[in-house]
Amino acid sequence: MSVELSSVGLDDERVARYTSAAMLKERHARSGRSGAERAGAAVLTLCIAALGVVVSCDDKPQEMTGNPTTWKLLTWAAGSVPASGSLSTKPPPIVEEDDGKMPETLKEQREVLFRRMKSYFNYSDERMAAVRQLFEASSIMGQGNPLVTKHPMTRGECFKIRKEAGLTYLDDPVCGERNMVPVYKAKEGQKEGDAPVCIDQYEFPNMPCEYPVVHITTREAALVCKAVGKRLCDAHEWEGACAGNLREPKDEYAFGRSRRDMKSIHNNNREILWAYGKEKNHAICGTGSTKSKECQGGGYKNCGSNTYPAGAFPKCVSPLKVFDQHGNAAEHMNYPMKPDQLASLGNYGDTEMKGSWFIFQTYEAHEDDCHWRAPDWHATEVMSLNSHSNYHLGFRCCMNVAKPDK
Repeated sequence: MSVELSSVGLDDERVARYTSAAMLKERHARSGRSGAERAGAAVLTLCIAALGVVVSCDDKPQEMTGNPTTWKLLTWAAGSVPASGSLSTKPPPIVEEDDGKMPETLKEQREVLFRRMKSYFNYSDERMAAVRQLFEASSIMGQGNPLVTKHPMTRGECFKIRKEAGLTYLDDPVCGERNMVPVYKAKEGQKEGDAPVCIDQYEFPNMPCEYPVVHITTREAALVCKAVGKRLCDAHEWEGACAGNLREPKDEYAFGRSRRDMKSIHNNNREILWAYGKEKNHAICGTGSTKSKECQGGGYKNCGSNTYPAGAFPKCVSPLKVFDQHGNAAEHMNYPMKPDQLASLGNYGDTEMKGSWFIFQTYEAHEDDCHWRAPDWHATEVMSLNSHSNYHLGFRCCMNVAKPDK
C-alpha cells in the first residue's frame, strides 16, 4: 500500500506535517513492534519524490535516497526510533510564515522573536524566561531599532531562496542541538564524531531566515548563550568553523605576549581564505545593504541594523556548514590571553570581534578572511559591564561536545 501526499510548494520544514503521521503511528501500534524494530526491518519505507512525498508500506526493504534531512523529518513522522548516531528523533521545528508585517516597537519585536524561538527549538518555559530576563534588562537589545532599520530582504524572500537551494534545518547527532554543527581537525583526518566543539550554523537566534540579534554587549551575549545551554565561542573555534579545520589553542595564540603581539604573530602567519573559498568575493555573502543616512559612527537612535535574514545566501557557507561568517552582522567572541581563559574550559578572557557586516560591498572597513584578527577595538574583559555593543554587531554560540565515558 502506498499513500502519495502532494507537497508542491512546501519546504522540507513543513513536509512532515503532511505525511499522515497519525496513520503511520497507529500502524506501528497495531504491529506490536517497537518503532526501532519496525525501522530496522524496513517495514515502513519512506520515499521522497521531486514534487511529492510517497509513504510506502511495502514489506520489501528499500535503499534510502534523496535529501537526508527530509528523511529525518519523515522518520519522525512515522514514529520510528533510529539507531544512535544516525537520524534524529526530534520533531521538526515549527516555522512561522512571513506575513509581511514588521514590528513597530522594540517590545513587539522581542515578543515575536521569543514566540518564534520557543516554537522552533521547543524551548522550555524556564529557558525562555531566562532569555527574556536578559533582553528586558537592556533598553536596546534586539534585531535593530524598528524606527530606522530597513532590512534589504524579507523573511519570505529568504524562505524562497533556501527552498530553491534545497536548504532546511539540521539536527546533527554529534551536537544534539538544532542547527549546530561539529568543528574538528579535518586536515588531521578527524571526522564529525571526533569534534570537541559544536557551533551555531547561524547568527543568534540561530534560526534560518531570522534577523540577527544586535545591540548586545559581549557580556550579554555570553549570558544569552548560557541561558540556552551554550557558551560564547573562542576566536580559534570560530576561525576553524570558517576555514573548515580546527587547530589546537597552543598553535593559535601566542600566550604570554601582549595583545598587539599576539595579533601580529597570528595575522602574519595565517592562511588566507574565506568560508566560501580562496578568492574574496563579497557579493557571495550578505554585504550589499546600506548604512542609514543619519548614522554617524554608531548608536541606536540613528543607525538601522539593515541586516539580511540569516542563511539567505546559500553559497556563503563554510566547509563545515556554517553560514554568514562574512557579511550580515559582525560577531562577538572570546579572546583568551592565557591558556586558562578558554571558553571551552568554562572561562573567559578578552573581547574579540570577527567577521564583516552588511555594507562591505561598498565599504570594506577591514579585512574579513577567516583567520584575520582585528586590532583590540573596544577591548575589555568579556564579562565587563562596559563591554561593547553596536548596531551591526551580533554573535553566535558554541558548545562543548559531551564525550561518552569509556
